[in-house]
Amino acid sequence: MAASDISAGLSGDPDRDPQLGHVVVSEAELRQRIAELGKQITDDYRDDVPLFVGVLKGAFLFMSDLARAVDLPVEFDFMAVSSYGSATKTSGIVRIVKDLDLELTGRRVVVIEDIVDSGLTLNYLLKNLATRDPASLDVCALLVKEGQQKVEPPLRYVGFRIPEDFVVGYGLDVAERYRNLPYICTYRG
Repeated sequence: MAASDISAGLSGDPDRDPQLGHVVVSEAELRQRIAELGKQITDDYRDDVPLFVGVLKGAFLFMSDLARAVDLPVEFDFMAVSSYGSATKTSGIVRIVKDLDLELTGRRVVVIEDIVDSGLTLNYLLKNLATRDPASLDVCALLVKEGQQKVEPPLRYVGFRIPEDFVVGYGLDVAERYRNLPYICTYRG
């Protein structure tokens, strides 16, 4: 097999990459739903400047597109938490890898999350952020895996509810791969 054949098979195309399964959320569906979420947030925060707290690394594409869909001034900060490492199942142990740079006291905060599996990581994060005295603390999750929550975090905005399959694309990865796919699909690996 030539090198070009190998790279072509690992291109991120679910029809050509044997690690990728079916598309769960298409690029067009992502665009439409993010526009709807942006309008909701615009309406809900009309008189405020919300602080979007992106949960790295998975939420960075979603947060970027969502922010452009919000017709208000928005401020940004980022946190990185880990409960997966390079595995495809959560370890249940959460650690903060990168903390916020901004103060939350008196701020209207919207946590931007890529996916909610068990809810344990998000629940830990919300408890941590609540101790910093924000005026409000809401969550916008792109994906929620149906039936996986061990803890039911309060989700004000939800993009899509999906089956429990492991998914990649649009910021979601496995061992840092596939984040740049413009859609979300299952991972067979």
